[in-house]
Amino acid sequence: VLKLFKLLHRTRQEVFKNDTRALEAARQKINEEFRNNQNETSEEKINELLQIASDVEMILRTSVIQAVHTDSDKI
Repeated sequence: VLKLFKLLHRTRQEVFKNDTRALEAARQKINEEFRNNQNETSEEKINELLQIASDVEMILRTSVIQAVHTDSDKI
């Protein structure tokens, strides 16, 4: 669980580099989700939550695109 938690935060830092608002929002959401489920004892539910977190990490890494505004009419 801790390994996946750290991986999500590393991915967040890479994907949202230089976007402080997105970095903070993602940090809060990751921490909130893990905190809300920290007392879960069902092995089946824990495995399901870990799979969801793993899927989210993969989606962040492969599907999020950040554009940089370079000129008044160009991105």
